[in-house]
Amino acid sequence: MADWTEKYRPSTLSEVRGNDKARDAFAEWARSWDDHHEAVVLHGSPGVGKTSAAHALANDMGWETVELNASDQRTADVIERFAGRAARNATLSGSAAGGGAAGGDTASRQLVIVDEADNIHGNYDRGGASAITKLVKESGQPIVLIANDYYDMSRGLRNATQEIEFRDVSARSIVPVLRDVCRKEGIEFDSDALQRIAEGNRGDLRGAVNDLQAATQGRDSITVEDVVTGDRDKALGLFPFLDAVLKEESAEEALRSAYAVDETPDDLTAWIENNVLDVYEPAAAVRAYDFLANADVWLGRVRATQNYSYWRYATDNAAAGVASARDGEKGGWTRYGRPQFWSSSDATADEVVDKIAAASGCSVATARREVLPFLKTVTHHCKPRELTVAMAAAYDLDEAGVAFVTGSGESTNKVASIVEDAQARREELIEEHADGAFAHAAADRRDDESDSGAPDDPDRDGSEATADGSDQRDSADGAAADEAADEEEDDDQAGLTDFM
Repeated sequence: MADWTEKYRPSTLSEVRGNDKARDAFAEWARSWDDHHEAVVLHGSPGVGKTSAAHALANDMGWETVELNASDQRTADVIERFAGRAARNATLSGSAAGGGAAGGDTASRQLVIVDEADNIHGNYDRGGASAITKLVKESGQPIVLIANDYYDMSRGLRNATQEIEFRDVSARSIVPVLRDVCRKEGIEFDSDALQRIAEGNRGDLRGAVNDLQAATQGRDSITVEDVVTGDRDKALGLFPFLDAVLKEESAEEALRSAYAVDETPDDLTAWIENNVLDVYEPAAAVRAYDFLANADVWLGRVRATQNYSYWRYATDNAAAGVASARDGEKGGWTRYGRPQFWSSSDATADEVVDKIAAASGCSVATARREVLPFLKTVTHHCKPRELTVAMAAAYDLDEAGVAFVTGSGESTNKVASIVEDAQARREELIEEHADGAFAHAAADRRDDESDSGAPDDPDRDGSEATADGSDQRDSADGAAADEAADEEEDDDQAGLTDFM
């Protein structure tokens, strides 16, 4: 039996359901490509029609397609050999590419489609992310990147592209699709059965079609009793969650949505706090911030006591409380922003906290709860620079660590120069705290060179003839080394002040 998702894939953009605004924006991007020459990112949850829309657009425009799937090895070499060549040179039929020139033959173009652009990593994709970024900047052909999570893509790639969000498809948009499929397959249906399938898939149109095919296999009709599939185990996305809290749902519904998101309450609170002013009027925002303040108090108790049962009170305030502060429902589309101090990864955060704890002589909990927030405040966006250099030197932070603490971009020249200066400062302090140990080593090397090159050297003869003198010198050196070791041990506990 043929796969219905492929059999009934939209052949034109007008057949794409449930994302009218995104569909229209995508069509406008294609029509105006001569004017901007930018690549576009289609992002949203799996199954909402992103890849189908890309192929439908190519069909509407009369463009050939070159597709690079996640199943392919997407190394820099492969991307350049296939997608890169396609984007710069000729179409598959051999006709010369338009080169992006205005007024060129749009029918000779080809659409380069890169699926799962947010998931290019690992051994098989080495160099792929930078190759894609270079490709979108130099391409003479239109490029579409498909991604589930827009913010899992690199900052450079996001800055080099337009972005269009495909939202989860509502049940009322899924039901007509299921109805059309049933009619084309000659299957009688109970409307309640189609409604249950649509609601059970929570925005996943592709999943709904798959469930319909499974439920009708071997049958010529479908009833509610035939629908045995439960709700799909699908976490709610962050952006639909923000819409639920800030625009659409009641306090009770928003709280249920919060528990459907695969994020911790502290992360959800940060997202809400960072975006509430983009949606709420001042009076509603004041009420919302009262609830966010309460949420922050409960999060503080979690950090202080490690009692994670308090998380539910933070969620109550951040989700239900902020939703209740809203005056009615809100419409329209909002471009939500990432929280300011969003870490590049949990691993980076843990590494920074471990380094702070080791250098400061405090516990990891104290470093996370007290020292790290202070450092973030006093080095915000790497200002003042000298203090930021001192911090990076004190805790031996790399670019990722400095970016995490300061909120600056990891790949910026500013962060790179701070790390370079911090390393130089560490080397200077190591020599200074060694109390001449390096000078003694250099002197010993010079003596060895002198001995091997001048056997009649009087200094050498004196040292060999006077055993007592050698013993005294060795004893003095040992005492100096012990003293330097004691001082170095004290210095390890000094923390940031040594680097100021």
